[in-house]
Amino acid sequence: MSENQYSPLTQTVVRTLTDKLYEKRKAAALEIEKQTKELIKSNNMADVEKIISVLEQLTTTPNGNMRKGGLIGLAATAIALGSKNSSIYAVKLLEPVFTCFLDHDSRVRYFACESLYNIVKVCRASVLVKFDELFNILWNLTSDPDQNVRNGSELLDRLVKEIVISTKSFDLQNLMVVIRERIYSVDSSNKRFIISWLYSILTVPDFSVSEYFPEVLDGVFKALEDPSPAVHEITISVLTEMQKKLNPKWSDNVKLDGVINVLVIQATSQVPVVRDLAIQWLNQINIYYGDKILPSLPSFLISILPYLIDNMSSDFAGSRPLSLPNDLNQRLTSLVKTDSEIPVEAVVEVLLAHLRHERTETRVATLNWIRHLHSTNPTNMFRYMDRFFPVLLDLLSDPTDEVLMLDIILITDICGQPKQQQQLDIRSLKLGEELSQELKTISPYLVKFNIALLKMFKDDRKLVADRGIQIIRQVCLLLEPTDVFRTISLLLSSSINLDLFFPQNSATPQLNLTGNKDLYIELEFIAKIVQMLNQILMTTSELFPLRQRLRNPEQNDSTELFQNLYKCWCNQPICLLSLYLLSQNYQSALELIPRLSDIDLTMELLIEIDRIVQLIESPILAYVRMDLLHPDYQKPLTALLSALLMLLPQSEAFSMLHKRLQAVPHLAVLESMKKSIIRSTGPPSSSNKIKFKELIQYFDRVTQIRSMALRVHHKKMLEEIARQKSE
Repeated sequence: MSENQYSPLTQTVVRTLTDKLYEKRKAAALEIEKQTKELIKSNNMADVEKIISVLEQLTTTPNGNMRKGGLIGLAATAIALGSKNSSIYAVKLLEPVFTCFLDHDSRVRYFACESLYNIVKVCRASVLVKFDELFNILWNLTSDPDQNVRNGSELLDRLVKEIVISTKSFDLQNLMVVIRERIYSVDSSNKRFIISWLYSILTVPDFSVSEYFPEVLDGVFKALEDPSPAVHEITISVLTEMQKKLNPKWSDNVKLDGVINVLVIQATSQVPVVRDLAIQWLNQINIYYGDKILPSLPSFLISILPYLIDNMSSDFAGSRPLSLPNDLNQRLTSLVKTDSEIPVEAVVEVLLAHLRHERTETRVATLNWIRHLHSTNPTNMFRYMDRFFPVLLDLLSDPTDEVLMLDIILITDICGQPKQQQQLDIRSLKLGEELSQELKTISPYLVKFNIALLKMFKDDRKLVADRGIQIIRQVCLLLEPTDVFRTISLLLSSSINLDLFFPQNSATPQLNLTGNKDLYIELEFIAKIVQMLNQILMTTSELFPLRQRLRNPEQNDSTELFQNLYKCWCNQPICLLSLYLLSQNYQSALELIPRLSDIDLTMELLIEIDRIVQLIESPILAYVRMDLLHPDYQKPLTALLSALLMLLPQSEAFSMLHKRLQAVPHLAVLESMKKSIIRSTGPPSSSNKIKFKELIQYFDRVTQIRSMALRVHHKKMLEEIARQKSE
């Protein structure tokens, strides 16, 4: 090359500048710096531009040493220009250096970092006109294969951040767009770079970053899944700073809905650290904004209900509570008051979706939420009870006692609503006109509940054995036991229409082998339920008010109730006998005794007789024992107990009852006491309101049908066995 090609630089300077030794290149760069300063001093800016052009040409030559020389020369020129003169030449100085970052030679890329650092250090804010290209170069350098290049880029990166932070006029929106586009990078180095930039601008008070949170927050949370500890550490720092920016004291332009939507997604992450931190954020938002977050209540519930038993990860625990989801759930519950405005329909959808959740804690919390909303906003919630009710009924078979208890409480809350507030019409249950009339005074929801409960008992006999007594007892504790027993007894009695089996003017039922397929099974089911109900009635404290009413039904205006129970109890004769004892109708019970001898006394029936003997000796039926001393009751009661004694085999119950009868004084001894005995319930009513004649006839019909149904059932079993053997 000729001397003029490098003018105003001499060929000697250029030769030294492009030498393979760094020290010689550095010496030539100092010479260029000195020459440039002299040109500036003489105001010869044209030659300064020529020097920049010469150096730019050197950066594009195939020779690596010449490219290195051009880079160090450009840096020297920038230093000579100084901050006062460099701004107008910033672009010309930057562009040749930018090109060198694409060089295949790692040493060229390294010196490009060094050159660019010096140029940026001098030009400062002037380089921001090329910020997009500069940022892209820094992005690529973070994942450069050469460690020295990466080290050099870190110094350059810190310098650029410093300039951006100190420039109030910086285009923050443009940077946030770039961060949003690149925050999902797969490469850990790139991810760390982009997160570090976000952290830097978060620390600048003059930058309003919070409005961009919905755009970048998802990517920041995703960065927590990166395996690199360095990425994890810087991400935690960024999330901490972002969380501080949520405080309305420091920022009033947070797009809260967008932030919550992102957090809801992250709260369902399979990565515990991501999920826990998202819930931590939601908790902090709750603290900052209080009831202002209620429009987003469905989103909060989606985030916490499935994870109520999760603890905070050890990475974030510190002094934080270990049950943050549970604490957040309690805090949300306390926010919802009578006058709170919440998106009821959306909340209902969330609760319905979680009622059958696999976690017990989730089901419990969901039931508690339904109860809470039902108590604070009953009018709005009751519109959705038809949607909740079937699911609540299914939960009666839940294996967890706590869920079962809450479920029954909620069901009884619904059933206990004043009838005028209930939107369910009993006619919609299609029970028939007669039965609907008999149940018209009872809550339609209680009727619907009992229908569903009986169906569940029929479909799952194990549920009857395991939970039947517990369910009925709890319902009777929370609702009027009279309504519960009356409803169940009417539903059971109406399930078998006796008139269908007795042709007109016929006293004998007619059943055929092909029809009435499930009659015996149905009758056995009714007998099992009656046995369970009788045990509850005769032994539990919850049923004390009902026992008091039935003790003297004529005087307690409970004749209809007694007759309802009687017809149902006909399916279990020994239980029916206990109903006679409970109501002190000993004389009428004597009509039942001869019929017991005509019934097949199975082991199950003998066990029931044994239970009656135990009941007679219990405190609950102490008044029955005292009736053995009453002149009006002694004779029929003694006859009744003697008949029971004859039905019993030699057993402990036999001995117990025999001793009791031996202790009864002679009737003549009691005649003188007749007028002096005063009973709290008064003398027996002279008007026999209970239609025992019709009731005993009803019993006879039920007994005949049960006998015939058993016969048909056995025939079908034999035919089935024969059919299987012939195949």
